[in-house]
Amino acid sequence: MKVLFIGNSHTYYNDMPEIFRGICEENGIAQVETVMIATPGVGLDYHAQSPEALFNIRHGHYDCVVLQHKAHPMGDQVQMLAGADTLIKEVRSAGGEPCLFMTWTKKDDEAGQEDMAEIYEGIGNTYGVKVAPVGRRWWQYHHEHPEIELYAQDGQHASMDGSVLAAQVIFETLFL
Repeated sequence: MKVLFIGNSHTYYNDMPEIFRGICEENGIAQVETVMIATPGVGLDYHAQSPEALFNIRHGHYDCVVLQHKAHPMGDQVQMLAGADTLIKEVRSAGGEPCLFMTWTKKDDEAGQEDMAEIYEGIGNTYGVKVAPVGRRWWQYHHEHPEIELYAQDGQHASMDGSVLAAQVIFETLFL
């Protein structure tokens, strides 16, 4: 199975796609190959115009493409939707399954998670696409395990534990 991860620093911190591959292997899904295209601070609209992303989608023979939009701030929702529209159509045209990777809010903005989640879930519903609810699970896990720090020191990106959680939620979304 080949999985392409398209996103930004929330995807590449701690090499989260490699963590995902390891979780797949631990769960009996062997021979998972991950590829990552991640550019700091950009969203789906950027990747929808990126020759590298479009070439990989069209010619990479990916079974799944995980799509992650910028998070802090999310930016213009119209641009996010336009980028998602293009990328989802490209992935499907190439025979792959798109999956949205819902991010999490900054450490001091738990209240904003609901709005972020609704945006991802709305796109998922509109296009009939799976949404990996990482942001929702992030805050649930935080409340259940306050002793585990999910954030890196900057209060935005994932610690190693946060990246493991993100990879686990993506795995569960795709395979369970």
